[in-house]
Amino acid sequence: MLLCGYIAGSIPFGFLIGMLNGIDIRKYGSHNIGATNVTRVLGIAYGRVCFFLDFLKGVLPVLLIGYGYGRHSLIGSAWGGVLVAIGCVLGHMFPCWLNFKGGKGVATSIGALIVLAFWPVIIALLVWWYVYQTTKIVSLASLATAIATPVAALVLRLLGWSHTHWLTIVLMFIIGAIIFWRHRENIDRLLHGKENSFKR
Repeated sequence: MLLCGYIAGSIPFGFLIGMLNGIDIRKYGSHNIGATNVTRVLGIAYGRVCFFLDFLKGVLPVLLIGYGYGRHSLIGSAWGGVLVAIGCVLGHMFPCWLNFKGGKGVATSIGALIVLAFWPVIIALLVWWYVYQTTKIVSLASLATAIATPVAALVLRLLGWSHTHWLTIVLMFIIGAIIFWRHRENIDRLLHGKENSFKR
């Protein structure tokens, strides 16, 4: 399940979209294959397509393999979903097809986690939207989401308003930490007031 998730997550949609437009997206903008850089280099339409595809490669493997196959196996749907989600996120961040240099994992993480914990992720997406609309800085909104997702899941679970599995909550904290690590250059620019934004 971990390997299946990795293979699905490693499909480099941003890179492929760049190739379809005759460019290597890794040589432009922030040199990242994620939706933000695709938007910056190729425009908002291609950026949205990239985000949607990266989102789907988190949703479908967890839903079909982790839950679908997991519930009929000894591993169970909870462990199955978590293992596939881990594989998807690692595949996106470290795709073997691109020398293990991929995206920062936000869209794929949201896709994988929304299957495992719907309402906490919806709350986190609202946080993303608010921070982005306020600052127009995608990296800051993504970092806020990385914090909001596990915190929302934990609070809802403790209040009895959600039955998110404890494995999933632990996974959320781990993914959040990885996202922060992947954004370490962005964090440095944020601290020095030099981070890119979509303000004109």
